[in-house]
Amino acid sequence: MTGHYIVFESVGKAVLKPFQVPEPKAGEVLLENEYTVVSAGTERANLVQLPNTGTSESGFPLTPGYSGAGRVIAVGEGVTSLKVGDRAIINWGGHRSHTIKKAAATLRIDDDTIDLFDAAFAPIVSFPLLGVRKLRLEIGESVMIAGQGILGVFALQFALLSGAIPVLVADLDPARRALAMKLGATAALSPDEDGFVEHVKTLTGGQGPNAVVEVTGSSLALQQALEYIAWEGRVSLLGCTRISDVPIDFYKYVHRRGISLIGAHTNTRAKTESSPGHWTELDDYRTFLKLLAVGKIQTRPIVSSVCSPEKASEVYGELAECPKPPLGIVFDWKLIR
Repeated sequence: MTGHYIVFESVGKAVLKPFQVPEPKAGEVLLENEYTVVSAGTERANLVQLPNTGTSESGFPLTPGYSGAGRVIAVGEGVTSLKVGDRAIINWGGHRSHTIKKAAATLRIDDDTIDLFDAAFAPIVSFPLLGVRKLRLEIGESVMIAGQGILGVFALQFALLSGAIPVLVADLDPARRALAMKLGATAALSPDEDGFVEHVKTLTGGQGPNAVVEVTGSSLALQQALEYIAWEGRVSLLGCTRISDVPIDFYKYVHRRGISLIGAHTNTRAKTESSPGHWTELDDYRTFLKLLAVGKIQTRPIVSSVCSPEKASEVYGELAECPKPPLGIVFDWKLIR
């Protein structure tokens, strides 16, 4: 059986290629993707070979993509937890039509009311869920979400679900700010407006937010956050600050004020058992699916386009040229079958 996958061949160049779909070995399952979601910030960074990326460290080619959902179409020897026809989250499988995964690391979707389109966001959503969990928010605390890309939009929703108030957002894009307001943000600000830092403090009673989720990956945005955050506040570093191009006075803004900088990379996760503030990847997927089932989390407002993987060269060509990528791009793999 022939499948297809997307690969970054060189800077700015992505192509769709065929491959021979393998059979699952013992303990494995063969999954057929229905949808995969583009993680625009991470994938663009690798596509243009920014520092601190897979392509900057290991070069090309690179197969992008880690968030999808589909169905089990074959099982290897000894697999009893999954069967052919089961729907599942497909994590870290790449933008490809078919993926081999260990059965023990594959989460079955038991709730038939959940659409695979929405479920495909689970791995991406787990990152902002981790970033918000690490803040240990208490009901009534104030929060700023710095950046309203795809991770920031979900971080906003999780901060609201955690009982934070007010929940502020900052983004340069007026369309993203408008979406944040529709999703429940208390206020949406542009970080380049005059008096931005003082405006943030005013909206939080003069003290600044108790917690910040920094999702831009910009050193300048982190510097701003350290200027407006409350005394002894916490900053969850969810965005990947790949370029440290802004000097930060750590004594003035961190040490003296008792600020906590919390790394929120997915590699910091608990591996086998969840505990408060430290949930496993699969447990965060389960949480997302439960929230989806009862309408507590939204994915559809985030989607900018749904396209065939055959459009990969065009999609990534535009992404490489666009420093502000669209929010949600979804590949529909059924379109090439």
